[in-house]
Amino acid sequence: MGKAIFVTGTGTEVGKTYVTALIVKKLSDAGMNVGYYKAALSGAEICGGRLVPGDAEYVYRTAGLTGDPACAVSYIYKEAFSPHLAARVAGEPVEMAKVKEDFNRRLALFDYLVVEGSGGVVCPIRWDGATRIMLEDIIKEFGLRCLIVGDAGLGAINSAVLTASYMKERGIETAGVILNNWEPENLIHADNKKMIEELSGAPVLCETVRGARVLPLSASALAALFR
Repeated sequence: MGKAIFVTGTGTEVGKTYVTALIVKKLSDAGMNVGYYKAALSGAEICGGRLVPGDAEYVYRTAGLTGDPACAVSYIYKEAFSPHLAARVAGEPVEMAKVKEDFNRRLALFDYLVVEGSGGVVCPIRWDGATRIMLEDIIKEFGLRCLIVGDAGLGAINSAVLTASYMKERGIETAGVILNNWEPENLIHADNKKMIEELSGAPVLCETVRGARVLPLSASALAALFR
């Protein structure tokens, strides 16, 4: 049975899938047996009469993984909504039993499994009647540590610290923060990094510049974060 880690974002469009792909690529390039999993993906495109999981396809393509990316996602929805709403429109609610089965199946195949979330950590996955599943329920169900991906620019302090604080209140361990769209000479970015570490207590593990093809963190340091 392998080890896993969960990747969440400080919000939408901060580069979570992009950084996730670099994480998987780093481990794969180091010769490690690494896989990818996502419980619910919304905003899929239709190609050839089937829903195409764009995030999963991007990770597979970037990291050079083989196999069908659709097998790495439990629920694929057409509408680019929050998963709970996309599921309601599709008439296909997320079942925790299927998520458990798919997660454990993927975990059995790989030494390292990178699990990508949907949007930010405060994300409803299912919300109908008495059945309510939040993204944090999936994280806690599998006892995963989290990596937080956030944009390095203005607003980074607030979003990263609030995300880390929320997870701490919910009993979820933060392994560290990765800042995306990093500009080495930008005074704001440098100060954001410093303040995030001081206010959240979580280390900024590395920074990725726009368009980077390699994660600036060693494979061994990355692998040590998995549990």
